[in-house]
Amino acid sequence: MTEERITETTTPTGDTHTTHTVITDGEGRSGGTNWGILLLVLIVAIVGIFFLTQMSGAEVAKDNAVAEAANEVGNAANEVGDAAQNAGEAVQDAVSN
Repeated sequence: MTEERITETTTPTGDTHTTHTVITDGEGRSGGTNWGILLLVLIVAIVGIFFLTQMSGAEVAKDNAVAEAANEVGNAANEVGDAAQNAGEAVQDAVSN
């Protein structure tokens, strides 16, 4: 409900002043602001989920790279061990002859 009040006052010198006041009880508010806030929250949630999934994928890739490097180090250690064993056998054969 809307109420409109117009008040006229006259000063002792004869000047007239008019005050116009409109009083509303809040009816007719649209829900546009509520929809805007809801849409903003939804967009923030989607962006957050996207970044979390991307960071999770990066962690998996990093873990895989570390595991692969560890395997390569293990293979290199095996090769060094084999070379040392072959050298030891060669030295033993040379001393035996």
